[in-house]
Amino acid sequence: MDDLIKALQIFRKYSDATYPTKCAHDELQICVDPDCVFDEDKKKLEELSFVPNEYDGFSSTKFGSC
Repeated sequence: MDDLIKALQIFRKYSDATYPTKCAHDELQICVDPDCVFDEDKKKLEELSFVPNEYDGFSSTKFGSC
């Protein structure tokens, strides 16, 4: 749970969307454009199991299940 909270706190710096998440194919997807995220934060997010995806956001299979 702590890793998820840490990741969401990083994403919060880049978006205040009303609906920032979605889940598909056992992935938790975060709707934050990777191009807007600083490299340092991308590295931290990767350590927390979130990587850029093909949908212009980030995904984690650690936290997603549907």
